Amino acid sequence: MKYTYYITDVFTQQPFNGAQIAVFPQADGLSAEKMALIARELNLSETVFIFHTSKAANTRRMRIFSPLAEVDFGGHPIIAAGYVLGLSGDLALSASITPIIF
Repeated sequence: MKYTYYITDVFTQQPFNGAQIAVFPQADGLSAEKMALIARELNLSETVFIFHTSKAANTRRMRIFSPLAEVDFGGHPIIAAGYVLGLSGDLALSASITPIIF
């Protein structure tokens, strides 16, 4: 099992500052148990797992885990997820505004 992930620094312009969030932009195939173990291992405030379950180009399913449990909602993780999807090329940024639905 091999997955790429990014650690983002949200709400800062300096590396190694801000809120650190791990983002797995292509987490398809991971079970809830594996996601919980990964989040606990990384031990960041939140870890985001993104799934490509919809056929719509700009729609993704997202699950957020803290080291202790799954989280229903998180503002910092949503920003981190959008940033990573654009940075990794998973989301085409062809216009000045690119909508995405999580």
